[in-house]
Amino acid sequence: MRFEPLSKKQLQAMFWWMKGSGYERYDAVICDGAVRSGKTFALSLSFVMWASLRFDGALLGFCGKTITALRRNVILPLLPCLKELGFDVRESVSNNRLHIRFQNHENTFFLFSGKDEGSASLIQGVTLSGVLFDEVALMPRSFVEQALARCSVGGSRFFFNCNPEYPSHWFYREWIQNREKKNALYIHFRMRDNPSLSEKMLKRYESLYTGAFYRRFVEGEWVSVSGAVYPFMGDGSMFVTPPEGPCEEYCVSCDYGTVNPTSMGLWGRKGGIWYRLRESYYDARKEGKSKTDEEHYISLIELLGELLPTAVIVDPSAASFIEVIERHGRYPVVRADNNVIDGIRKTSQALRDGEIVICDTCADAIREFSLYRWDENKPMDTVIKRDDHAMDDIRYFVSYIKASEENLNFAFIERS
Repeated sequence: MRFEPLSKKQLQAMFWWMKGSGYERYDAVICDGAVRSGKTFALSLSFVMWASLRFDGALLGFCGKTITALRRNVILPLLPCLKELGFDVRESVSNNRLHIRFQNHENTFFLFSGKDEGSASLIQGVTLSGVLFDEVALMPRSFVEQALARCSVGGSRFFFNCNPEYPSHWFYREWIQNREKKNALYIHFRMRDNPSLSEKMLKRYESLYTGAFYRRFVEGEWVSVSGAVYPFMGDGSMFVTPPEGPCEEYCVSCDYGTVNPTSMGLWGRKGGIWYRLRESYYDARKEGKSKTDEEHYISLIELLGELLPTAVIVDPSAASFIEVIERHGRYPVVRADNNVIDGIRKTSQALRDGEIVICDTCADAIREFSLYRWDENKPMDTVIKRDDHAMDDIRYFVSYIKASEENLNFAFIERS
């Protein structure tokens, strides 16, 4: 494989534990900052090298938000490099384990998922010599603290990486602000600390974000969000006339409400771009009566006409409406991913990157873009639950296509 030159911060993250580095006295390392800054690869390689030189027959842990994300973001990029450097790696996919041998040392690395509060139970009972947390700010505190408590072997150390969140986040307050008390080395990355990114690519990433998200993902700062959720959508030029002719593929996304509005968007893919072609928006309060699930299903049929969608992506809490669609058997149903903040990030990027486009036929979506705002009275990232129904169905759709793309890319990489 081809090795790119490493930055000073990447080298620091990679060799901080070595004798003579000047940092070997620390028990932990925290690498935070911008996306695409090279911190993940440097830290994961550092973790394996440290463990392979210090231990033999030890158990260690790689932790990610999900096992799939951990394999995609950490393990798959790491494996070719390890093999090139002379490490022998055997992977047990069914058991979520890696057996890594270097010279006469062999250790076992478990893969753990820290997706919710219940994940802490998955790591109980194992004794670890060290642990790496990929995107630690996305994991619940209970899981992280349970994993740290498992590291009871002498000489064990902790490796953390993450992108910034809001400044009252528990990890920022507990670990970054208290790094001296925790005896943790802190290395802060900006996007320009990654020498493998060209100037053209840097400018592209910098153009994707505005406001607080620019400061978080490009500058690597822990800042609060405020104002409009999608401020760049205030420009009327962001809304276009629907493309002519048939599209290559269709989908519908739906945010369901009984008293609150029900919003459905019809999407069509053409030339690699997904267009929100038209919508159905029913506000029960405004109309003076609620619709039944069957009446909402009729609205879905009217929105699609003769078109057959790849999927109808529905608010996962709308169990009765999902049951009606499944019972009729006409359209395939997908329960939406309802991670609000992650979905907003993905939607913001998709809109800025031109991957999705809102057509000027979607009046209620356009109206909500101008009204959808962050709640500045909350300590964490929270949107005001008002004027958000089209915003939710758009977010469901983007999370669906992003997950589909990631699964395809992941499957291709594994086959390769």
